[in-house]
Amino acid sequence: MSEPNPYADGEYKWGPTQPPGTPGYGYPNPAPGYGYPGQGQDYSQTMPAGVPVPMGAPAPMGGAPLVSIGDITVMGDSIVTPAGTLALRGAVWNATDMSRTEEKIPTHAIVLAIVFFIFCLLGLLFLLMKEKTTTGFIQVTVTSGGKHHSTMIPAQGPHTFQTVMGQINYARSLSSM
Repeated sequence: MSEPNPYADGEYKWGPTQPPGTPGYGYPNPAPGYGYPGQGQDYSQTMPAGVPVPMGAPAPMGGAPLVSIGDITVMGDSIVTPAGTLALRGAVWNATDMSRTEEKIPTHAIVLAIVFFIFCLLGLLFLLMKEKTTTGFIQVTVTSGGKHHSTMIPAQGPHTFQTVMGQINYARSLSSM
């Protein structure tokens, strides 16, 4: 970004308008507290049990899996997928919630409301019964070193997306070390 545009010729000039030698888009970082972790910020990472991670402690290499998200398994220094092994450092994680939760009145509540409406007017209270059903999937994608893998996790309830996001945030913290 600091070199002049080699493709500019004639009147039409496009590209960066900065003079040569000036940094582009705040690099090197002039503002404290902005940019990648490790530049004056303390995110105080924790392990799954809430135990603080000592600063500068490397992630365990190899051995047991640290977290498993669908068919994606995060090891100490790599990500194992059916498509191959990806590098953990610098991996980009994304999640998309493609689930939906529907609320409806169950059939037995309608039958009870009709039966009890005939005998007393309290039968209409059965129409207040609701049933929630969740269907769909959560899509998790990981990209590292030019390789890409995606997996679909079935939604068991409305809480599934928050659970998956917790696992992804843990994997993101391991990717940034």
